[in-house]
Amino acid sequence: MSPPRSGPPLAYRDGDFLDSDEARPVRILSEYLQPLRALRRHRVRDTIVFFGSARLDADGPLARYYAEARELARRITEWSKALDGKARRFLVCTGGGGGIMEAANRGASEAGGRTIGFNIGLPHEQRPNPYISEGLCFEFHYFFMRKLWFAHLARAIVAFPGGFGTLDELFELLTLAQTGKLDRPMTIVLYGSAYWKEILDLEALARHGMIAAEDLKLYRYADSPEQAFEILRGLVPDGDVAGPAMARSVTPEERAPAPPRPAGPGGA
Repeated sequence: MSPPRSGPPLAYRDGDFLDSDEARPVRILSEYLQPLRALRRHRVRDTIVFFGSARLDADGPLARYYAEARELARRITEWSKALDGKARRFLVCTGGGGGIMEAANRGASEAGGRTIGFNIGLPHEQRPNPYISEGLCFEFHYFFMRKLWFAHLARAIVAFPGGFGTLDELFELLTLAQTGKLDRPMTIVLYGSAYWKEILDLEALARHGMIAAEDLKLYRYADSPEQAFEILRGLVPDGDVAGPAMARSVTPEERAPAPPRPAGPGGA
């Protein structure tokens, strides 16, 4: 047996140091490397991300959205499980909390699939929901690292009705799609057309010249699990490597012509 270690602790085992301002870069890097290690271990290739309010529940006034997020996640998971190959493709991924996030993780779990939760530590203590798969529940301190993981693996996002957090996440990914900053297209579905058209007048942005008319083709509306699933099942697997297929950030020198966008403002 080795004698007990004396003297100061190793730097990477020094809790006071790791919690200090000076060690912030180490903590940020940890929120990149720890999920990467786990996702590789679980053979996760890519994801379909669900955004939406944590305030919606199965018995509230907007309960239909909880039920429909659950059903859509179930359909996606059954479809992804049937794909050939050793990689886990198009896993349902959420922000890990309640409401729409819980509904999506729940539907995927009920379909017998693996499902991811990227939870965030907040002052009001958002708790991870119980339907996230073991080994695929992650706790983030930094919002920007959590957003990086949403964008890194997502082949599509489905935005259900939500508030500031949902809008923040949605516009982050709309901006990445608009600017072509990522090296692959992303399917963006706004679920609940009446809600989204009431709170967001995106056509006004085009009318005032703040975005191009073409930018209205970056997203599509859906009003039922069947309609959303028909959009999402058009995604094409891009290989069978059993590890994260992370989107690359494109530099101006590397930029290729933008991929064609779906027809019609907001799509069908």
